[in-house]
Amino acid sequence: MIQSPLCEMLGIQYPVIQGGMAWVADATLAAAVSEAGGLGLIAGMSLNGEALRAEIKKAKELTDKPFGVNLMLMSPFIEEAVQVVCEEHVKVVTTGAGDPSKYMEQLKEAGVAVICVIASASQAKRCEAAGATAVVAEGMESGGHVGDLTTMALVPQVVDALSIPVIAAGGIADGRGFAAALMLGAIGVQMGTRFLTAKECNIHQNYKDKVLKARDIDTIVTGKRDGDAVRALKNPMTREFYRKEMSGAPSEELAALGAGSLRRAVVDGDVKTGSCMAGQIAGLVKDEKTCKEIVEDICKETEEILKGGIAWVK
Repeated sequence: MIQSPLCEMLGIQYPVIQGGMAWVADATLAAAVSEAGGLGLIAGMSLNGEALRAEIKKAKELTDKPFGVNLMLMSPFIEEAVQVVCEEHVKVVTTGAGDPSKYMEQLKEAGVAVICVIASASQAKRCEAAGATAVVAEGMESGGHVGDLTTMALVPQVVDALSIPVIAAGGIADGRGFAAALMLGAIGVQMGTRFLTAKECNIHQNYKDKVLKARDIDTIVTGKRDGDAVRALKNPMTREFYRKEMSGAPSEELAALGAGSLRRAVVDGDVKTGSCMAGQIAGLVKDEKTCKEIVEDICKETEEILKGGIAWVK
C-alpha cells in the first residue's frame, strides 16, 4: 500500500483527492470517494449556504470517513459557504479562483485544513504565507479553469518553492500519471476527469458518454483572452466560443454564450450547447467504474510501478 504523508494528514487510506468540480461533485460522489479510502469533495461553487449545509449533512449520512468542501472564492455565496463549513465541522477545504487569505484565519480557528489549488509557484508562495496547510499544483492539462503551466513543469517548481506539502493535479488518470506525480515530489494526487465516469457520479449519461468517447485531441481552452481560461471537450458551443474569441467578439457576447453552459451539460445532458468540462486525460478514460474500483485500481497500479523506488512505497 502507498504510505503517503497525505494519508496521515487527512485521515484517509489512499493519497487520492477527488476534484471539487462545480455542478458535478455532490454529496453522493464525495461520500463514495471517501468510502473508497480517498478524500471526496463537495463543490460549493453553485450552492448557497443552506444548500451546501444540506449536501454536507447528506454526505455525513452516507459516510463516517473524512470528506471536504471545495470553496470557489469567486462564488457569490462564499461568505455563507465559509460560515457553514465552520459550523458543520468540515475537516478540510480546497480553495480556488481567488485569494483565500481573507478566510484563512476563520477556517483555521475552526480546525479546518486549508488546501489551496494553485497554478504557479508565486501563487503557491502567497498561499503558504497566508497559512495554507498544503497546495494542489494543478497543471493546464486539467479540465475546468486552467493556468498556463503543465503539471510536469509546475509540480517540481512548486515543491522546490514551498515547505508545505504539494499535491499534483492535471493529466492524471492512471498509475503511470500517479507515479510520475510522486516522482516529481508530490505526496498525492487530485483527479477530476477520472471521476466523471464513476458510477456514483450523477452527471447526465450524455456527458459521461462524451468523456468515454474522447480522444487525446478532443479538448479546447476558451476564455483565455479575458483571463478566464476553461478547458472542455470540443462541441459546437466551445468551437463557436473559440471562433468568436479569436475574432475579437465583445466580452459580453462571449459571457452570454457561456452562461449556464456547465449546468446544461451536467443536468440536462446537452452536449452540443453545454460545457462538458474535462481534462486532456479524457482520452485515457474508457470505462465506468465504482469510486472504490477507481481508487483501488490506480493505487495498485502506482504501487506496482514504483515498488522499491520511493521510500513510502511498501
